[in-house]
Order: sequence, then structure tokens, then C-alpha cells
Amino acid sequence: MIEEVNIMKIAVASEGKMVTEHFGHCESFCIFDFEDKKLVKSETIANPGHRPGFLPVFLSEKGVNVVLSGGIGGGAIEIFNEKNIEVVSGVSGDAQVAAQAYVDGKLKSSASTCNHDYEK
Repeated sequence: MIEEVNIMKIAVASEGKMVTEHFGHCESFCIFDFEDKKLVKSETIANPGHRPGFLPVFLSEKGVNVVLSGGIGGGAIEIFNEKNIEVVSGVSGDAQVAAQAYVDGKLKSSASTCNHDYEK
């Protein structure tokens, strides 16, 4: 009998090891691979650049199942949803702690989206 292993790949928009407020303009993505709720691999990938619609495709091609960020635009959320990638926004703190909290069922989206109407 073959045991089913639950594998999940989570991308956290980050600045250093901390979750960033602005998904598209983050410094990098911390990618965490979990098997049966245990962290088995982590890596950091530099943000290849912010262009409308590009990052959801980029992360999808990396095999990501879930994206965590402080804030993220509605357009990006729509593209992630089309690719069956869950988006959790309103996240803050240490990227690895946030990823583990998600895997443990303790992290839910606060629906924080970026509207890019910045006041100067």
C-alpha cells in the first residue's frame, strides 16, 4: 500500500526574512516546501521584476500552491486564482513562521489588497 504524501509549496513575498507589504515590489520570494506539514526545503529567489501579470505566471511555473503577502493587487489575485494558487494577504512578520502558521491552519487572509493609489 502506498502512503499519500501531502506536499505544499508556499511563496512568501519578502524583504530579507520578513513578509513585505507590497507583493509586486518585494525584494525576493522565500519558497518553502512542506511535506506532511514539515518543512523539507527552503530557498530564496530574487524578484525578477514587477510587470503586470508576470509574477503569478513565474511563481506558477515554480510549482507554487500558495502565496503569502502583506498586500497584493486584485489583478494578481485573479491570475493566481485562475492558476488554482491560493493567495493569503494581510500577512506580516517572519516569512518562515508565517508559512508554518499557514500549513498549521492558523493563518487566514485578511483580504488586504493594494490599490496603488499611494499618497505622496
